[in-house]
Amino acid sequence: MISIDDIYDKDLNFLIGSGASSGLLPTLQLRMRTGVGDARYSLEDLAAEFEQNDPDRRRFVSLFMHYYASCIRPAEMLTIESAMGTLAGASAIKNYRSFLTTVLGMVSRRKALDRRCNVFTTNYDGCFPLVADELIKEGRTDFVLNDGARGFSKRILQARNFGSYLCQAGVFGRYQSSIPQINLIHLHGSVYWSKSGSAIQVSYDTSGRPNLLSPDAAQMLQPFSAALSNEHAVLADLPDTGIDDDALNAFWDVYERMPIVNPTKWKFKETVYEEHYYQMLRLLSYELETRNAVLITFGFSFADEHILNLVMRSLSNPGLQVYICCYSASGCAAMQEKFKGHRNVKCLALEDEKMDFTAFNEKVLVWPDGRASASAAAEPTAAALAAQQTNMGAS
Repeated sequence: MISIDDIYDKDLNFLIGSGASSGLLPTLQLRMRTGVGDARYSLEDLAAEFEQNDPDRRRFVSLFMHYYASCIRPAEMLTIESAMGTLAGASAIKNYRSFLTTVLGMVSRRKALDRRCNVFTTNYDGCFPLVADELIKEGRTDFVLNDGARGFSKRILQARNFGSYLCQAGVFGRYQSSIPQINLIHLHGSVYWSKSGSAIQVSYDTSGRPNLLSPDAAQMLQPFSAALSNEHAVLADLPDTGIDDDALNAFWDVYERMPIVNPTKWKFKETVYEEHYYQMLRLLSYELETRNAVLITFGFSFADEHILNLVMRSLSNPGLQVYICCYSASGCAAMQEKFKGHRNVKCLALEDEKMDFTAFNEKVLVWPDGRASASAAAEPTAAALAAQQTNMGAS
């Protein structure tokens, strides 16, 4: 549906949302019903509901305790080994691997000093760097995943680093060629960030990271989380956690300083993170203003109004082509309505199936002759993943 031959030599940009990590980490969609037809709450909707109608904020803070316990903490502790422990996790890792392999195949075909593209993501997790590490360790692919950080004992994130690239020179300098590079730009922050004075430090060692929830609080939270995950529950079924106000306030005081954009309309609490957030939005805007820009979105709902408005403004660039990959036909219709009147936007959906990350890799972002990616032979098949899961359960 998106011919790689038509876009590989353009200024490539991807915008990846939580749909890419579905099965490995929860999305913001809850299962609790709103009471209107079959509609269900999203975490954003429920947070807005509590902000407006719960003056004591107990349920609001408890909701973010649930979000931290179910999504952020697992992302902090994520490893390739833990992900491969479930069939869904192994499939998600395989999809990230397929995507990176395809993108690297695209940029490798570009001119010798122009082998770069940008992957913007609103995900906090480390799927991209973890999978990139595995590819690099295998030694079959030479590339750079540029996360914008530089340093040795302390790696500091700076926006200007996304403009650099690694160049390889031949003996006596007779030729130069850039190593394929993917700029990884976290628009909503990362679990690997921390504040270091007036700068942002990046560290992929999460072993000493404290859990913001005590064992007692985590246990008291379980009935609340169970109601959010119950497809038959409504708002009236949501119980009070029983967690005292001091514990709620202590959690919130630490949580709101985390280096992430929360799924509500307010943004970063810390100025250093907020400044970087707007620098990254400016970078996205700049990239979409180039003459032959291409933006491909997957797993992203455009719920972030800053990003939505930025993309809308960029559509005045006649050289920009946007492909919005939608999970379902109904989602595609909603996106077409949101972007109606813009001829340089194509909303894509599959006719007979949902567009999950597997379908996106196999049926949407494809080479025109159907040839497989270079590392396809090394990737585990679904049958192998199932056998691996069976063996792990038997051990």
